[in-house]
Amino acid sequence: MQAEALLEALLALARETGLAVRRVGAAAAGEGIAPTASALCRVRGELWVVLVDSDPAPRRAAVLARGLRVHAPQQLEGRYLPPAVRACLEAAPET
Repeated sequence: MQAEALLEALLALARETGLAVRRVGAAAAGEGIAPTASALCRVRGELWVVLVDSDPAPRRAAVLARGLRVHAPQQLEGRYLPPAVRACLEAAPET
């Protein structure tokens, strides 16, 4: 599975599980008002995944996979996922 397709599959999974994903464009990052790398953060107790568009797709996919493992491990456990998506999720740290 191509990196962009993997990222799109993970984004769809995030929507289904209710994981908050915020995308930051390159313009905002260039102005110094945004994070310079994709990351997980907590805002008022809610887990957010912040994806910076200038990061390579594999990096954004890894951050998103980690967020899914932290946010919705039970929802991921018993469902069918394409092998590439499952492998990405299993490679992501749980903490």
